[in-house]
Amino acid sequence: MADSALIIPVVDSTALQETARRVLGIERDALAALLPRIDDRFARACQLLIGCRGRVIVTGMGKSGHIGGKIAATLASTGTPAFFVHPGEASHGDLGMITRDDSVIAISNSGETAEVLTILPLIKRMGIPLISMTGRPGSTLAKSADVHLDVSVAQEACPLNLAPTASTTATLAMGDALAVALLEARGFTPEDFALSHPGGTLGRRLLLKVGDLMATGERIPQVPADATLSTALLEMTHKGLGMTAVIDGNGEALGLFTDGDLRRVLDANLDVRSARITEVMTRGGKSIRSTQLAAEAVHLMEKHRITVLMVLDDNRHLEGVLHMHDLLRAGVV
Repeated sequence: MADSALIIPVVDSTALQETARRVLGIERDALAALLPRIDDRFARACQLLIGCRGRVIVTGMGKSGHIGGKIAATLASTGTPAFFVHPGEASHGDLGMITRDDSVIAISNSGETAEVLTILPLIKRMGIPLISMTGRPGSTLAKSADVHLDVSVAQEACPLNLAPTASTTATLAMGDALAVALLEARGFTPEDFALSHPGGTLGRRLLLKVGDLMATGERIPQVPADATLSTALLEMTHKGLGMTAVIDGNGEALGLFTDGDLRRVLDANLDVRSARITEVMTRGGKSIRSTQLAAEAVHLMEKHRITVLMVLDDNRHLEGVLHMHDLLRAGVV
């Protein structure tokens, strides 16, 4: 049987756009309504979380649970150890994951979610600080909490006023506000962020050192100071980095010879077989230390428009060679 043609219903594009604008307008208003609620209660919630000696446990059912998972992840990646516990699973054993040193953020738009209320007695019995985020300040969950954060909205973006839309946006934004306030209060740095995101671009830029990427040992192109230019060219070809370091008898780097230097030599019509490398090398040359960040190497290369750096110790002894290709492969660039 031949495939039937795909039937695409005709929908008024103007109506679709108007609906989208209405949704965004409602959610924008919901966020604006949160601003006056950032008061002493918000500050108290932050103080409780800063004073937490354990982890921040976030819990919630349904859409509130999805938002709770995101809030927990944001807290954890910005310096506040946190994880999400499903309230339904908590009453069947997962409450063992919560200790007396922890704090709890419980989320429920109604404030009456049965699965969340079921675990409240144990939280209270353990003396664990409880922060609630609900849309009903008079609800059971709100009244049971040490601090209640009001995330109520005038209406949902759903035309039936049923599907959690504006309310989940408001809750997520309040969670972000908590996370960022805690981040700044703790003095959380880009380096701290990188430690929890080692696989990201920022992590690579802030954690990788030159010593992690440089060529070492037999991979280092190097020739002695008395070598001929032809010997240096063979070393460059063999090691494939487009350069060779020139070292003295004590292993100290005197300079380097690169592809760019070779072009100048050829223009000068020097005898490749008889010329000494010390006659044509670049003396000194740009270098970096193995303990410096790979991102610093990128900056140095870009500033001087070069593609390779010698890696030297405090006594200018050659420890390695770093090429732009190494930085590209590592994702630092």
